[in-house]
This record gives sequence, C-alpha cells and structure tokens, in this order.
Amino acid sequence: MDVIQKIAGELAVHQKQVTAAVALLDEGATVPFIARYRKEVTGGLDDIQLRLLEERLIYLRELNSRRDTILESITTQNKLTPALEQAIIEADTKTRLEDLYLPYKPKRRTKAQMAREAGLEPLADNILDDRNCIPEQLAASYINADKAINDVTAALNGARQIIMERISEDAELLSTLRERTWQKGIIQSEVAKGKELEAAKFKDYFDFQEAINKIPSHRALALFRGRNENLLNLTLLPGTDDKQEHQLCTQYVARHLQICDTSKAADAWLAETARFAWKVKLFTRIDLDLKQQLREAAELEAIRVFANNLKDLLLAAPAGPKTTLGLDPGIRTGVKVAVVDATGKLLATETIYPHPPRNQWDASINTLAKLITQHQVELVSIGNGTGSRETDQLVSDLMKQHKGLKFSKITVSEAGASVYSASELASKEFPDIDVSLRGAVSIARRLQDPLSELVKIEPKSIGVGQYQHDVNQIQLARSLDAVVEDCVNAVGVDINTASAALLKQVSGISPSISQNIVAFRDQQGAFTNRKQLKKVPRLGEKAYEQAAGFLRIMNGDNPLDASSVHPEAYPVIKDIVKKTSTPITDLIGKQSFLRSLEASDYTNEEFGLPTVTDILQELEKPGRDPRPEFKSVTFKAGIEKITDLKEGMTLEGVVTNVANFGAFVDIGVHQDGLVHISHLADAFVKDPHDVVKTGEMVKVKVLEIDLPRKRIALSMKKEAPVESKSGKSEQVQAKRSHKPKQVKTPTPAQGSMANALAKALNK
Repeated sequence: MDVIQKIAGELAVHQKQVTAAVALLDEGATVPFIARYRKEVTGGLDDIQLRLLEERLIYLRELNSRRDTILESITTQNKLTPALEQAIIEADTKTRLEDLYLPYKPKRRTKAQMAREAGLEPLADNILDDRNCIPEQLAASYINADKAINDVTAALNGARQIIMERISEDAELLSTLRERTWQKGIIQSEVAKGKELEAAKFKDYFDFQEAINKIPSHRALALFRGRNENLLNLTLLPGTDDKQEHQLCTQYVARHLQICDTSKAADAWLAETARFAWKVKLFTRIDLDLKQQLREAAELEAIRVFANNLKDLLLAAPAGPKTTLGLDPGIRTGVKVAVVDATGKLLATETIYPHPPRNQWDASINTLAKLITQHQVELVSIGNGTGSRETDQLVSDLMKQHKGLKFSKITVSEAGASVYSASELASKEFPDIDVSLRGAVSIARRLQDPLSELVKIEPKSIGVGQYQHDVNQIQLARSLDAVVEDCVNAVGVDINTASAALLKQVSGISPSISQNIVAFRDQQGAFTNRKQLKKVPRLGEKAYEQAAGFLRIMNGDNPLDASSVHPEAYPVIKDIVKKTSTPITDLIGKQSFLRSLEASDYTNEEFGLPTVTDILQELEKPGRDPRPEFKSVTFKAGIEKITDLKEGMTLEGVVTNVANFGAFVDIGVHQDGLVHISHLADAFVKDPHDVVKTGEMVKVKVLEIDLPRKRIALSMKKEAPVESKSGKSEQVQAKRSHKPKQVKTPTPAQGSMANALAKALNK
C-alpha cells in the first residue's frame, strides 16, 4: 500500500504535502515546529492535519509491516496464489488483513486438523461435490479403528468439523456477517448471579439492552468495567429478534455453501453443518470481534474526550506573575500554607489548624495576616478539596478583620497536587520540605500559571477524563503527550523562569537537555539572547532549530527573542527595517504601520508568503499569549455543603470535567453537580465540548438533589423548567413517574439526574 497516497486521499491534500510532512517527521521534527515554521514546505498543513497525518502514518506503517509478515508466512507454506496476494496487498485495515490470513495462520491442533490427519478430508470434499450422495453411505468406507474413527457418526462428525473450519475462515463471509451483526446486533447486560449488592453502582445495567453500533462510549466502558469486575454478564444478540436473526444468518451461511431446498440427499446434513458453523464458529468469533471493536471505539472516544479536557485545562487563563499564597485545605491534619513569589519561588511555608479538633481560628487568621503582610501577597489560592469551603470562610474572615490587606482569593482545582507532592520531581525541587506542604506550593503556582505547573503532573492524574484507567494506556499516553506538547509550544516558554519539567515539553528539547538548560542558567545567569542556547551542553543545531522559536527571552539583547519569530527568519525583519527605514524598536507593536505593509514585498526563495505574514502578525503583538483573560468564580455565600442546596437555586460554578453525557460543575459544596447534555443549552447539543470547556465559569440552576447518593442535577438552560403545583420541575416529575422499560436505554427525559451516566463514571 502506498502510505503517502492513502494519507493524501484521507486528508484531501496533495501527495507532495504529505511527502514533505512525512520527511520532516522522519527527520525528528515535531508537529508544533512543522505547523509553525515549515508552512512553505508542507503547503500550509496545520497542527490538526499534522496530528491526524502522524497517527495514520503510524497505523499504516504497522499495517504494511504486518502485511509483509503475512505474505512471507504464506509464501513459506507454498500457498500464496496470485488472487490471495492481490487481496492481501489491497487490504486497508488490520481486521481485513487478519481475516485473509486466518486459514494460513499457525494454530493449535483443532478438531478439523485431527479429522484431516484421520484421512477424512476426501469425505468432506465428496459430500460438497456430490449433493446427491448419501453421507452415511460415503462415511461407511472411512471407518478406521486405528485412527479412532469407530463408526459412521464419528466419520461424519470429522467431515463436518473440516467444512465448518473452512466456512469460518472464509474472509468474505466472515466480513459480511460481522458487518451485518454490527448493524443489527444488541448488547445485553445482566447482573451476575448473587452480586446484586456488590454491583449496586452498576444498577442501571442489571437489565440493559442497546444497539451495539449506537451505544455511547461512556456506557460501553461502564459495561466492560462491570464485566471485568465480574459484576455484569455481557451478551451479544445478533438482532432484536434473537431467534429469527440466528435463523437468517444460518440461511446466509447455507447459501454460501450453495445448499438449495432441492431435496437432494446431502442437503439436510449440509444445512445442519451450516447451522453449526454459524452458532459454534462464526458467531463465536464475531461476538469476540465486535465486543473488541466496541471497546476500541469507546476507548478512542474516551481518549479524545480526555485530550480535549486536558487541552482546556492546560490553556486555562493564568493569574499572572504575582506573589501568591497557596492553601491546601485539611480538617484534622490542618491547612498547609505556602507562599511563592512572582516567579514561583518558594518563600515560606506553614501549617495552621483553624478547624476541629484544634479550632485555632483566630491564631490561624493572625498567621495568614503576617505572611501576607511580610511577603506582600496579592493572591490567595485555595484548593477545592476537603475543607475547602471552611478554609474559604477563614480567608473571608481574614479579609474582614484586616481590611488593609489588598489581595484576592480564588478557589482552584487541586487535582493531581498530591501526586506531584510525592513525585521524584517534587523531591528534587523541595528535598527539605514535607510532602504535605509541597501540595500547597503546587496549588499556589497553578493559579499563577496552570500550564507551567500542570506539566509536572502525569496527565492521567489530573482527573479530567472518563475511564482513563480502562483504556489503552499506550494510546492514551501518546495522545495526552501530544496535547501537552501542542499547548506548551502554542504558549511559548520563558527560558529564564521555566522549570525543567516545562522545558522538556518544548519542541526539540529532551529531558536531559532541559536539565542542562536549567544547570547552565544557574551557573551562568539568565540568558540574554537565543544564541546562548548553543552553548548549552548537548543542545546541537537540530535541537536549536526545533526549539528556538518557542523559547522566549524577555528584556534581552534582541527584542525579537521575546517573540515567536524564529531566529532563522530574522533576515526577513532586517529586510523590512532596511526597506522601510524604520528601526526594529519602532516596528514592534505598531499595528497600523505593520498592516500597511505588503507581505509579498519581503518574500524570497527561502521565506514565502505564509512565513512573512506570520512574522508581521507576530510583530503586532510579540509573544502574545493565546490563553484567555483571567477571571475567578465566586461561590455563593452560605452554600457550603450539599444540604445547603435547594431546588431552583441559581449558582456560579466552574466546570471541572466534560464527558460525552454532560459536564461536571464545582459549585462549592464538595460534590460536583452534573449538567446532563440535555440541560446544557436550550437547543439540541450533540457534543458537550461545543458548549462548555474544562475550567470555564458557568451559571447553573439546581434541578434536583439526591442526598443519600450525594448527587446533584444542574441545568444551564436559560429557560427555567416549568413548575408544577407541587413545586417540582416538570423534568423532575417526569423522571419520578417514569416506568422502566425492558430495554433500559437512558434518554434525555431521564437526564435530570443522569443516573446511568453519572454512576457509570462513578465520580
């Protein structure tokens, strides 16, 4: 298969664009570098196209490698015919390739193989060739006690095994029946016998059915998790009418064997063989294949959701370089305190005990006041874990008692902070600081710059996915690493303040080189220009080419070093300066003047129109940050726990996670509420990511509170639900009066609590 031609067709671009991009990737260039600085080479392929290209390149190369292995194996067996070879060459999926290889794949000794060894293959051939024969009469001559063929029945059973194996290994038949079952099949789940109490979290799947090709990824993964925990039994039905569909598929197999109702002597025996082939061989394989297909599709969708959420979280608005006090709330163990300066450097730590059992409220306020005064703290960052609202109240009392202190308080997600605290990276960064206090440092820094801090944490531990521990971990890691790489390079990195953890995400910078950059900076002082990068040990020309444009040097020797203009393109700016007789310092930021220039006037053989256009745009706002302006959410006073909520309340909250079935929102009561997809907007919503993003502030209305299960149903609809005489919303009334059906497929009408979905996520 021509990989270049295939990818070009899928992306609807020219083959030369794909050829150029593949060559750059093979040379070690990263997607961010190619997308930003090699537009002329690739014909302007953007980062999304390049990521798709990269994924398909990996898949198709693996496919070709497997194809070569299969061709070699069949050739060694002397069974490769021109037709088979052509079919293998034309196979465009791994599934199709394996179907074709199935008859030739080395396998353990089967019943069919034992029948062949007993000399029964001629019997099978004779029955297939002569439908007028009487199978029992033919079989009589194959009785052979030495080969354990003691009677006619044993001989016919052996012949049947041979025919069944041939049928089950027919690639075309298998493919057709697999696709038919995918279109018509039903996945059914039941609670495992005697596991009703243990499987309570899967209650909605105790008697559940849904079309296999329509079940959403989160429900599919919930079913597989229940099965893997031996709490649910999963069954694939070939259609809504199980018995009829089995009969139809059996008839299809019979037609494949050219069995006609002509009352020929062998027809009845062959029809029974077709029925066995479908039930025992074909459907058993299709059952495994389609469950695997469903799982893989669900995993890919879950990975996509996780990647989208991670991107939104990493590109959340930074509060900026301000001295910040971080509070990691705790009740019994105390509240951990850390103060960091504008660059994130740790200044002070403390532990206070405002909550029971010590109740040192006033002493805690005094301690915080001293730290804020001493270090001129501008921001207080409060983790949203256990004790968050109580700690928020502590800071509110501090603001009332010390009105002269000018600072703002913001609640931030502390997801992953404990993972960072116990990591090797944190140990190296703060070897003399207690593990518990490191979390407070992380909480302070993630308010200043979420991206810089969150890259220190394994993406899976940030907690913005669905079923991330159930999916293919290699694919997940590859996808999340790509997101981190794209986000870091889109924002750019200040080389004089960045940690090694952040630097290693820059295009072309390996973990060892990032350590060398930090060591060089510590020894030689701050970088004053990009050329100094070449003096860093092991940072060669290739790494410099990849990284230089994404590394920023603020207030350095050359103002262009603070921009995303690559050093290789500085000659273009020199040309602009020369032709316009305008000093570089007068060019930067002069929007009206820059927009009056014609980019085509400054192109040459090396730098085309796309690059020059990018340069002019960058000069308008050098080093621009693509992240939004910082805003903070204000939780409603007096609403601190789930028992404080009432149906109909309107509250502010922050989106903590977006799944395919809706969005989870932190409203400050230690339990995220769920806005089901049916309540995200007044209009129909296909994908929740089209409406909300992780980290976004939203206004929500409380629809229903389930205290025993600690579940909160929220709505973002502008139109308020119509109230009934009882005061309950119509949506809630409808749900409570809803009678369960035999096929328990959740619908929007059930969305007020989204029980099946929320439980499946088991948040």
